[in-house]
Amino acid sequence: MSATKEHPDYSILITDDDDRCREALRDIMEPQGFHTLLASSGEEALDIVRGGVVHLVLIDMHMPTLTGLETLQLARQINALLPAILMTADSSQSLMRQAIQAHVYSVIPKPIAKNVVLYTVVRALQHRYGSQRPTTTDNEVSS
Repeated sequence: MSATKEHPDYSILITDDDDRCREALRDIMEPQGFHTLLASSGEEALDIVRGGVVHLVLIDMHMPTLTGLETLQLARQINALLPAILMTADSSQSLMRQAIQAHVYSVIPKPIAKNVVLYTVVRALQHRYGSQRPTTTDNEVSS
């Protein structure tokens, strides 16, 4: 991928309790043209999902209070079809089963490799939205 503005219509919510990790992910995503939203906790992420359009969540598994999967479960009560990529340094078989059950698009290992996260984000967006451009009213709320 080139460093051009290839994905200007997509908002990525980056949720991680580690400031440096959040900022590093933002520094990877923004040169590709993604609009990034940053959250330091599951609660903050939920506030962002409630308050605006989020096309994909890139979320750390291990955070204080709410885990990444707990946050995702609550976020999907707001937007049932929200794609998510889980980040973790501990990808046990149990966690992988939980991620599959939660319909997580992918689990990527920490530390994050730039090419892996970019490839996975683009594929998850293509899988969810296809070739269509997302709309600003993309709030599929579960019934």
